[in-house]
Amino acid sequence: MSVLSESAATAARGRKTVRWVVLIAALALVFDGYDLVVYGTVVSSLLDDPSQLGPLDAAQAGALGSYALVGVMVGALVVGAVGDFLGRRKVMLINIAWFSIGMALTSMATSVFAFGVLRFLTGIGVGALVATAGAVVAEFAPAGKKNFYNAIVYSGVPAGATLASVLAIVFNGILDWRGLFMIGALPIVFLLPVALFKLPESPRWLQARGRQHEAELLSVKTGIPLLAAPASTATAASAVQQKAGFAGLASRRYAIPTAFLGIMSFSGLLLTYGLNTWLPEIMSQYGYDKNYSLMFLVTLNAGAVVGGLIASRSADKFGAKRIVSTTFALAALSLVLLTFGFPLPVLLTAIAIAGVGTLGTQVLIYGLVSNYYATSVRAAGVAWCAGFGRLGGIFGPLLGGFLIAAGVQTATAFYVFAGVALAGALVTLFLPKRPVTEESSGLAEDRQAPAMATAANIVGND
Repeated sequence: MSVLSESAATAARGRKTVRWVVLIAALALVFDGYDLVVYGTVVSSLLDDPSQLGPLDAAQAGALGSYALVGVMVGALVVGAVGDFLGRRKVMLINIAWFSIGMALTSMATSVFAFGVLRFLTGIGVGALVATAGAVVAEFAPAGKKNFYNAIVYSGVPAGATLASVLAIVFNGILDWRGLFMIGALPIVFLLPVALFKLPESPRWLQARGRQHEAELLSVKTGIPLLAAPASTATAASAVQQKAGFAGLASRRYAIPTAFLGIMSFSGLLLTYGLNTWLPEIMSQYGYDKNYSLMFLVTLNAGAVVGGLIASRSADKFGAKRIVSTTFALAALSLVLLTFGFPLPVLLTAIAIAGVGTLGTQVLIYGLVSNYYATSVRAAGVAWCAGFGRLGGIFGPLLGGFLIAAGVQTATAFYVFAGVALAGALVTLFLPKRPVTEESSGLAEDRQAPAMATAANIVGND
């Protein structure tokens, strides 16, 4: 086989591998989004029918809704501690099974206490997947498309949220809340088997762990190029001794950027959950009845999906930092515009732009974080931002509720959220440049061909 045809075959294998990895990760996050939103579609029936879980008041229902988010935070932080040691594939497989089983068991709960505990435990699996997906995409996606593929994967979350709302409408009167939760357990039936056969370990993770021979063999098999091979055995040993996981995040190289990235994620998720929770109520104070609630939420999330994908293309071209600060600023501007009483078409346009600047921005942040860190600390870095950011997701609904309960003017609520978006934009602008590592230097790409050739010779000699 000629060098040219061998290179074409390797590239074809690489494209096929990337397609499978992106598809599996995106489907996992679709069901993550489904899991996080399905509770909101059934809470009214749980409140109205004490025979389901027992007597339940609004305060208890609100607490039950937060348990899953707390679980997500815990799951993200836990996987940050172990993900860079266990590997991407193991974490993905374990947690696809984890949250599927959690959803199935939750559908069988017969008490408020059991339901709350199971929602928390299910959230752990959700958080672990959210934190790992970015690391997986960063290590498989080709240069120049990393932010775009990351946006495809994380757009699974709002897509799953929309799926939960649509299925609740379609199956109204056909399935009860238990049936809707059981739908969330389906990944263990179809997604887990596919992932077992089609999701490889990351060759770059193997390389970062010092398992160079395994990494080279897997690189040939999957068509995923390695980073530049260590120049010597001493260099390889030094690479393995570098701090991994959260210890690496606390190093001089990453401590300050990690704080900035955490604040950015906190701001993005505060806006995302705050607006998804309170946008209908705030708009009702402008005279829009409940029939508009679904329209506003669908517009917000559709704007996040479509706008996030478009913005991710720009992030690959101009840099994620510049685009994230821009979308944060767009969120601030659009939220201010919502206070001007424009006609409905203009209002919906502003809400769609707000979606780009909130959840769409959070998707871009995950991409920025995934590509900011070296392989040895990547899972921990994404996990930190997903976990710390989840505090914003918890605080967002509380902030909106406090503002409404305090009787502030409806415009003030939008101004407060706009201020958060503006703060996120400013923090993003001051994010330090990515530390120069072997992965971030241009030498890595230039030296992939010799590494691949070496791997091909190893395979031929085995």
